[in-house]
Amino acid sequence: MTLKTKLGTRAPKTAIILGSALGDVVSIVEDPLVIPYTDLPGFPVPKISGHAGKLSVGKVGGQEVAVLAGRAHPYESGNAAVMRPVLDQLKEAGIETLILTNAAGSLKTSIGPGSIMLITDHINYAGMNPLIGQHGDENFVPMTNAYDPALRKRFLAAAKSEKIALKQGVYVWFSGPSFETPAEIKMAQVIGGSAVGMSTAPETIMARRLGLNVAGLSVVTNLGAGIKGANPSHEETKREGQKAAAHMKRLLPRVFKDMKK
Repeated sequence: MTLKTKLGTRAPKTAIILGSALGDVVSIVEDPLVIPYTDLPGFPVPKISGHAGKLSVGKVGGQEVAVLAGRAHPYESGNAAVMRPVLDQLKEAGIETLILTNAAGSLKTSIGPGSIMLITDHINYAGMNPLIGQHGDENFVPMTNAYDPALRKRFLAAAKSEKIALKQGVYVWFSGPSFETPAEIKMAQVIGGSAVGMSTAPETIMARRLGLNVAGLSVVTNLGAGIKGANPSHEETKREGQKAAAHMKRLLPRVFKDMKK
């Protein structure tokens, strides 16, 4: 039974995918219909701690939203398109806007652990593309304004209203699962990156292929290797991500409240 069938009369137009350590953000969903990923064909069973593997549909800021607690990462299987079945079903169910969140390492001391960074663009350094092997001219997806400018303005306005210091920057996708070396961090700084992570970019590419509008948010959980004070680890990712989740719980409802105006 597909997601569209499971939703019944519920008709969310926006979906949010929660990254590592942000699972508790699902508590912002009012009157949720909760669907385990295991009940949805093609949905991955997350194998990384901090990813619950559940989809909740309900009201956020007065609007109906689908919130996905957890994702599969390309490094788990070597498949850059591992989230394609999920995005296909979201599209089939009527989703028009996708908000992607992740845990990331900062490349700038001005964007320290606990910060939230609005993604303005990304650099695909993973050497993979989720559209490889597909056929048809529609796969030559333009990536100009991949992260929708109008959505970015809404997030900035919402952050201002909530007095949340929302940073902005370029996300660099490394395949992982090992953390980056100091030399790789230095290179990412040189090419214009603001944060590094192991997800999001392939989902953005696939979402744009499907015609979805995309916004991206990185929760900064550590400084990149080689930067003074850096100590990247999965435990730090979870710990610092949970701290930033409190801000995310205020930011997201405000965005949806303001969308109604």
